[in-house]
Amino acid sequence: MLVLTFAVQAQTPKPQVFQLNLQRTPEALYLSARMELSPEQVVEETLLKSVPLYFVWQADIYRERWYWTDRRIASVTRTLRLAYQPLTRRWRVSLSNDAGAIAGGAGLQYALHQNYDSLADALAGVGRVTRWKLADAARLPADESHYVEFAFRLDLSLLPRPFQIGIGNQREWSIEVRDRVNVPQRVEPERPPAPVVPQGESAELPPNASARIDAETTTPAR
Repeated sequence: MLVLTFAVQAQTPKPQVFQLNLQRTPEALYLSARMELSPEQVVEETLLKSVPLYFVWQADIYRERWYWTDRRIASVTRTLRLAYQPLTRRWRVSLSNDAGAIAGGAGLQYALHQNYDSLADALAGVGRVTRWKLADAARLPADESHYVEFAFRLDLSLLPRPFQIGIGNQREWSIEVRDRVNVPQRVEPERPPAPVVPQGESAELPPNASARIDAETTTPAR
């Protein structure tokens, strides 16, 4: 398994990436990652005003070509909506399989919701993904070289329009990680999933539901 760890400079508000890895099996290519999100105080205050925030995970798979520009063969996106519910004093994370919405965040369709007791637990759910399916193995021939361009960001374009004015250039609202990871040449045998021990609602989004949605978000590149 290929594991890459990236350190993020302390003076920036970007999340610190603890682990990012790709797993190539006979069936598919999967990505797993975990980050620690520590938004600035102004961002937390906005959340406490019941203004939802939208975090986007995106991965593009490219095939290397020496004779031309590299070809994108697949692209997957998942959008997570983080919102505070003042009546219950709980946090809700909603997972969407839409790449975007013309009407902003209000136009997204959500397939899964998870409630949390604290903001820290909710942010842990937002900043973690397990065995996210990027592409079927048939689309990654063993005799070709591939790489993944990975991105995670706070998508300000999905905020309500009044909140978009004036925050685009503010350092406190800049939460973004981008990197490139080579797809492993070695194919690992498929391992049975480990049993899940119930730990309350502060756990990450259920892997089985996430896998179902991930399969729907895999779209062939044009």
